[in-house]
Amino acid sequence: MPSDLVIVYHRQPYEEVEVDGRIEFRENASPNGIVPTLKGFFGRVDHGAWVAWKLAEDPSDPGFDRVVEIEDSYGAYSVSRLPLTEDQVRSFYHVTSKEAFWPILHSFKEKYDYDPVDWPTFREVNWAFAEAAAAEAAQGAVVWVHDYNLWLVPGYLRRLRPDLRISFFHHTPFPSADMFNVLPWRREIVESLLACDVVGFHIPRYAANFIGVVESLFDVDTAPRQPVNPDFIVDRAALSERRVANSLRWGDHDVRVLASPVGVDVDYIESKADLPETRDAAAAIRRELGDCAMILSVGRTDYTKGGTDQLMSFERILDDNPDLRGKLRLMHVSVSANRNMSVYEGIQNRIEQTAGRINGRFGTFAWQPVTLISRAIPFDELVSYYVAADIAWITPLADGMNLVAKEFAACRTDGDGVLVLSEFAGAAIEMGSAVLANPFSYRSMDRALLQALAMPEEERRERMRQMRATIRKYDIRAWAKDQMAGFAASS
Repeated sequence: MPSDLVIVYHRQPYEEVEVDGRIEFRENASPNGIVPTLKGFFGRVDHGAWVAWKLAEDPSDPGFDRVVEIEDSYGAYSVSRLPLTEDQVRSFYHVTSKEAFWPILHSFKEKYDYDPVDWPTFREVNWAFAEAAAAEAAQGAVVWVHDYNLWLVPGYLRRLRPDLRISFFHHTPFPSADMFNVLPWRREIVESLLACDVVGFHIPRYAANFIGVVESLFDVDTAPRQPVNPDFIVDRAALSERRVANSLRWGDHDVRVLASPVGVDVDYIESKADLPETRDAAAAIRRELGDCAMILSVGRTDYTKGGTDQLMSFERILDDNPDLRGKLRLMHVSVSANRNMSVYEGIQNRIEQTAGRINGRFGTFAWQPVTLISRAIPFDELVSYYVAADIAWITPLADGMNLVAKEFAACRTDGDGVLVLSEFAGAAIEMGSAVLANPFSYRSMDRALLQALAMPEEERRERMRQMRATIRKYDIRAWAKDQMAGFAASS
C-alpha cells in the first residue's frame, strides 16, 4: 500500500529476537528514544512506511524479505529493508560516516580521515535508500530523511519523484563553512540538501551554520534574519544565536530551514521515576553511598564526549580539595563503542587508565572514588540512578542535543538535584538554569562541579524548577508539532 509518510533512517524500528529458530519483531524495550518517537508519527497518517538497512550475507538472495509488514502499538506500517553486506556497512557507515563526516560535524578537524573513504559505495547505498523510499511513497507523500549518513538521499529522491515533499533532520551539530568545507564532497552534499523542502536542526546556531555553508557554495537568495525564540537564548551558552534566517531560495525552489530541539517524553519518564520499585532502588543506592555525594555521568565512548577530560577534572578536584576525599562518588557510565572502528581506538583504554589512576591515588579500603561502567544500562535501571544522584555531570566537547540532561531533569519529580552541563551541548540553549561549564577550560570545569557541590537547597530547587518547566514546554510532543507544521508549510 502506498504510504503518506515514509521515514528514512538507518536503524530498523524494532528489535529482532530469535525464538525457536524463528525471527520475531518486537517493539523497542523502552518507548523513550528517537526510534519510538518517529514511529509515533505513523498515527497521524493513513499508512506509513520505514526504510532501513539490514545486514545480509547475500543481498541477491531471493529469500530475503525486503518488505515486512509490522503491526504494533504504533499501528500498522511497512518496513522496507535494504540488504547490505558487511563491506558496504563498513564503508558507508563505519568509515565514511564515522571517520570522515563525524569529526567534521563536531569540529574535530584533526580526527578527519579522507584516505579510506570509498565515495562510490556511499553513493550506491544512498541511492538504494532513495529508490526504496520512492517505491513506498504515495503521490505527494512526505518523505522524512534522518541524519548525515543519508545526505545524498534527498537529491536522488527528487530526481526519482519530483512530486514528493522531502524533509531532512540533522541529529548532530552542523559546523560553520570553514569547517564543513573541508569535505571534498561538500557541493554534492549541499546540493542534495537543497533538493529538500525542509531542512531541520536542533538549534538556531546549526541552522545559521547551514545557511552560511550554502551561501559559501551556491548563489542563493536568503530570507532576512529573524529574531530567535527568547527561550533559546542563554547569554552564557556558547551556542546561542540571536537572529537566523528561516528560508532560502535556490533557483525556483524554496527551502525552509527549521530549528526545533528534540525533547523527551516527560510524562513517560516521570511515571517511571515515580514507580515504587524505582524509589526503592534509588533508596538502596543512597544507602550504599552512605554520606557520599553521588555524581552521575552518562555518555558514549567517543572523543566528542570528553570522558577523559571529565575524569581529569575530577582528579584535580580531589587533588586540590583533600577535604572532599571520601565524600564523593563518581559513577561514570561510558558505553563502549565498536572497538574495531579505528576512530575509537584507544579512547576506552584512556578512560579506563584514568579511572584506575584516580582510584589508585585516592581510593581506600572503604572508599572508591570512581565507579566505571562500560555497558549500556537498561533505562528502567538508569532512572533509579537519575533519582538517586546529587549531580548529573554532562560535559561533552560537542553534542548535537544531549537527551541525558533532559532525562535527568524529567526524573527529578522531587524537585532537587543539580545539572552541570557543557555549554557546547545543544541542550544548553534551553537549560540555562543548569550550571554551565566550558569543557575546554580546566578552571571552568572544576569550578562548575565545585559550585554544584556547594549549592544550597533553595538554589538547587529553583534551578531545577526552571529546567523542568522548559523540558515540559519543549517536550517530544512540541517537537512533533513543529515537524508537522514544517511538513504542512512545504505543501
